[in-house]
Amino acid sequence: MNQFKTIEIKESIYKNNDMEAEKLRNKLKVNNKFLLNLMSSPGAGKTTTLLRTIEKLKNSIKIGVMEADIDSDVDAKTISKTGVKTIQLHTGGMCHLDAKMTSEGLDNLGILNLDLIVLENVGNLVCPAEFDTGATKNAMILSVPEGDDKPLKYPLMFKVSDVLLINKIDTLEFFDFDMEVIYKRAKKLNPNIKIFPISACSGEGIEAWTNWLKTEVLEIKR
Repeated sequence: MNQFKTIEIKESIYKNNDMEAEKLRNKLKVNNKFLLNLMSSPGAGKTTTLLRTIEKLKNSIKIGVMEADIDSDVDAKTISKTGVKTIQLHTGGMCHLDAKMTSEGLDNLGILNLDLIVLENVGNLVCPAEFDTGATKNAMILSVPEGDDKPLKYPLMFKVSDVLLINKIDTLEFFDFDMEVIYKRAKKLNPNIKIFPISACSGEGIEAWTNWLKTEVLEIKR
């Protein structure tokens, strides 16, 4: 029987990415730039939530957006209609962005005159949680139709996120979704996570979320 050696390379991949991410985070901090990494599963409402966020904030802070996708520019076209600086990032089949890819995106976007840069990550609750992009803060969106069991199935996403946006609360009456349960499950994994129930469709709850974000962006500039 042939003998062979198995080498686990995942740790070194993560280690190298973490080093790059920390470099990027420090660079952003020195230049008073706030990078928000926005994550969710497909269909949770990232783009619609981002549209609402831009609508509330674009007159008070300068915003740029990097839209990441495997192979399309649909979201970038949608966001560009708001007038904010927008670029599309194609991952070439990869289900996430890492720190180097994010840094390259920032270089191409050009952040000199921006206060807030939003990276709309690839729609996925697994891979994006595993790779630190170097963002100032991580935010995730969980929509009501997805169910309140997602912290049990995808704990890492909740652990790495600074903010949980519970979207589509206007559909609560139609789904078996317990708001008290999701709070408990999310807080058990991450006691410091900020939770904002919202409806990107109706606008409910958006002001509380954008007020928090604006405060964080302005704080980094002081």
